[in-house]
Amino acid sequence: MPCHHNLEAWLQDYIDKAGLAGQPKALLFQSMPRWGEQMTGQPLSQADAFQMVRRRSADAGILANVGNHSFRATGITAYLKNGGTLETAAAMANHSSTRTTQLYDRRSDDVTLDEVERILI
Repeated sequence: MPCHHNLEAWLQDYIDKAGLAGQPKALLFQSMPRWGEQMTGQPLSQADAFQMVRRRSADAGILANVGNHSFRATGITAYLKNGGTLETAAAMANHSSTRTTQLYDRRSDDVTLDEVERILI
């Protein structure tokens, strides 16, 4: 799948700063010791990736429960809001069924003021 040009630039910056440019067989996302600055060469575990996302979102002041799948839902929703098709979104997400992709579609979560004003008090 093609890489978005913004992501390509961010990944290249990460690769350069991590010192991975000259290591084509190195793992892209590696674990790090808790108090060190040198990557271990070992893969970043799913649990560690989840905890990293939680720490970074808390540091950014995001109060909602954010996890790795939040990014998938955000990407799919943004793609669909910008006129993308559900079938292409499913292909991009590597879903075999568009029903799975629909689980990540958050467009219906947008509540407009017009909808709130329908409440008569």
